Amino acid sequence: MRQAHFLPCIPTPGTKVPAGREWLHEIKHDGYRMMLRRENDRVRLITKGGYDWTKRYPWIVESAMKFRSKHFILDGEAVVLNVDGMSDFDALHSGKHDHEVQFYAFDILSGEGDDYRRLPLSMRKTNLARLLARRSEGIFLAPFEQGEIGPDLFRHACIMGLEGMVSKHAERAYCPGRCTHWIKNKNPKHPAFRRVQDQF
Repeated sequence: MRQAHFLPCIPTPGTKVPAGREWLHEIKHDGYRMMLRRENDRVRLITKGGYDWTKRYPWIVESAMKFRSKHFILDGEAVVLNVDGMSDFDALHSGKHDHEVQFYAFDILSGEGDDYRRLPLSMRKTNLARLLARRSEGIFLAPFEQGEIGPDLFRHACIMGLEGMVSKHAERAYCPGRCTHWIKNKNPKHPAFRRVQDQF
């Protein structure tokens, strides 16, 4: 069943990694894009297409209930990590590991009743880090690097066999729909480069 939800920001496919100081760079995990919402004692996981998958991933829900904050909306990916700490899309897609699925949080849209979407990304990252400071197993904070390191980071991500990288302008607000200040560069040798994912 489709739910009313905040529309996610969709990165624009890139041809090169931006290298200015104003850019933040995140490794792209291979998973399902989700919004994680908590409202008091209710937690919901909503897919990019607006479907409620809360019951599929109990570990994420249990972890969200452990945070001191009772009101927040996080943007991220549901992932299954292998023994090397890398996301395993085949394991996720199989549905056989739903109890192991974790949430990789890279943005926060609201917290304690405040709408953060108009804040610059750098401030949203600060608020997200504050929320996740006492990490709960099952939800983890997306690390990032800033500035000129972007192209080198992307090359190393490809060497390690990762899906790719998303570069985001540090001073821009959250933009629903296709967004030119989020740029995704994919590893051409990764299976996700040729895969057309279902738009759940």
